[in-house]
Amino acid sequence: MMESIPGRIVMIDGSVVTPDRAFVSVYDRGFLYGDSVFEVLRTYDHRPFALDAHVERLFESASRVAIVPPVSQDALKGEILAAISRAEGAGDSVVRIQITRGVGPLGLDPSNARSPMRIVFVEPISLPPLDDYRNGIGVLLVRTERTADNTPAAGAKVSNYLVSLLALRDAYASGAREAIIIDGRGRVLEGTTSNVFAVKDRVLLTPPESEGILPGITRRHLLLAASAINIPVRITTLTSGDIIGADEVFISSTVREVLPVVRIDDQVVGNGAVGPVTRAIHRQFRQEGGLPSRMPWEDGAPVGPTGSSGLGK
Repeated sequence: MMESIPGRIVMIDGSVVTPDRAFVSVYDRGFLYGDSVFEVLRTYDHRPFALDAHVERLFESASRVAIVPPVSQDALKGEILAAISRAEGAGDSVVRIQITRGVGPLGLDPSNARSPMRIVFVEPISLPPLDDYRNGIGVLLVRTERTADNTPAAGAKVSNYLVSLLALRDAYASGAREAIIIDGRGRVLEGTTSNVFAVKDRVLLTPPESEGILPGITRRHLLLAASAINIPVRITTLTSGDIIGADEVFISSTVREVLPVVRIDDQVVGNGAVGPVTRAIHRQFRQEGGLPSRMPWEDGAPVGPTGSSGLGK
């Protein structure tokens, strides 16, 4: 039985259940084949950030894999808000919304699936430790191919994370905090649960969405934040040499916002310290989003010991 944790609830097809009673059929295709899409968002002061954008992207992901959502976007947003309000935790939450193709007999034929299922998970948020924000993290470069790469589903937020899970395991074993995926053509794509940015000569660089990266919502806001403070932005193909030779590197995700990268494999990035452009863009992101002004690296900021990413970008 799952441990009862204050602030944790599950909503299945619009009905709230306790985590110990949150069951799906073993014939659900999300369980059998990873045949589902999902989104992760977080709250600030109990209000969801970028709710509309996350739900729109969820529906776009569903469209790319030919899953017909069982409710409208507005109805789903109402369920998410209701689930957040039902979570009786002391702090903020991370919210995962998943839509599966539904239940069907064994076999890959998607036409056999019935009744797409929607699930909303609400959990107490768990943030990276203070040191990650203050001093930066190390990442590991991993050359691999993801499930959806070079398919019509590229860029969709699908639930099959096995390749990323194995890459992240290798990263942790090396002492790194994230793995950066390099494709067969040598291009830097993204982290297992993050988007990637580099800074060179005060120009912000990041890979294009056309290379199959997830169009991160935090990424979008960071690009706007950079432009707002007159930092030039260039969407361009990056190689491992580009990021190792950059002045600054950082990753972004929904839960973590911005984490500076100070080491790639065994190479130090820049001077090995968190860079001023990274800090400036992060501050502007908070300001433009109307988010709490106390930054995650400052004393008293709500950070935690586990570094859970929530799989959000």
